[in-house]
Amino acid sequence: MMKHNAENERIKRKYFIFLKEAKRQNESSVDALAKAVSRFESYTKYRDFKTFHFEQAVGFKNHLAKQENLQTRKKLSKATLNSTLGQLKAFFQWLAMQPGYKSRISYTDTEYFNLSEKEVRIATARRETAVPTLEQIKHVIETMTSKSDIEQRNRALIAFTLLTGARDSAIASMKLKHIDMNGNSVFQDAREVNTKFSKTFTTFFFPVGDDIQQIVCDWARYLKEELLWGNDDPLFPKTHVIAGEDRVFKASGFKREHWGTASPIRTIFKEAFESADLPYFNPHSFRKTIVTLGQKLCQTPEEFKSWSQNLGHEDVLTTLYSYGHVQQHRQGEIFQQLKLPRSTVSQNVDDIARAVIRAMANHNSQIRV
Repeated sequence: MMKHNAENERIKRKYFIFLKEAKRQNESSVDALAKAVSRFESYTKYRDFKTFHFEQAVGFKNHLAKQENLQTRKKLSKATLNSTLGQLKAFFQWLAMQPGYKSRISYTDTEYFNLSEKEVRIATARRETAVPTLEQIKHVIETMTSKSDIEQRNRALIAFTLLTGARDSAIASMKLKHIDMNGNSVFQDAREVNTKFSKTFTTFFFPVGDDIQQIVCDWARYLKEELLWGNDDPLFPKTHVIAGEDRVFKASGFKREHWGTASPIRTIFKEAFESADLPYFNPHSFRKTIVTLGQKLCQTPEEFKSWSQNLGHEDVLTTLYSYGHVQQHRQGEIFQQLKLPRSTVSQNVDDIARAVIRAMANHNSQIRV
């Protein structure tokens, strides 16, 4: 039974390079597309893409809707269907413009990968996502022990994530020289730090508590003064694993190496939250906690713009659209407060509202252009 098609493999490779180099998509996005195409090829028994016809799209769509999630044993979610079909639609639309495929693939046939409008609404509906409170995060940090080198690193890692809001991929690649304890900041240099979209920016420490900052400061000082590490050494080094006398692998200090991926960071977070008897929150969720804090602390448009830039966002609307969702319990609190009489409306609130309206108007006009 055929397991691959050589012609398909060549054109897929060309498309993956196009996504990575021309569209600047990261490895995870390309992997997701590759998985979607693989599913489609398996369904068509690896027929040449040049034979694509709208009936294949319809058949695959019905086939996919019957598939189960291997972990939950439930039918695939509408969100998974929507993303998979959307990736395939984009792929075949690209194919329809390539030499050797133009005359074989009808561009309009790719539209048959669409879900119904109702299904799309279900797939894209915004749902409440759990966000850790500042108090929960601090509780986790307080319960973490720091007797060994490994424990010190792990506690400083979580404190640093709260202090800076940095993404886990950036944290995994940071060096000692990137942190400025005197300037209360971190320089996220895209030449060496794995930042999103390769942005270079400076993050000043968020006002989450002097105790949190002290943990990070003590860790950086320990690496420099006790271990005598230099500026180009990793801020959060990889664990050095050795074989013990009983032939069981165990941790033994650090390697002067960066983690290859952010996976070990997420493992540290998971274990820390479980040890504190709290549900697991991944590193990225801390950014939402920080935005929630900013919504409470910032009183002027300039302050919130600075808060947004500190997260690496060029546009304040990115912060509001992606992270500024008001949690349902907080929404209820606000509406209870709105029932109370108020003599005057804060001028600062008016300023922020006007600034947001202007930004949205500019954003929409740029889209039309």
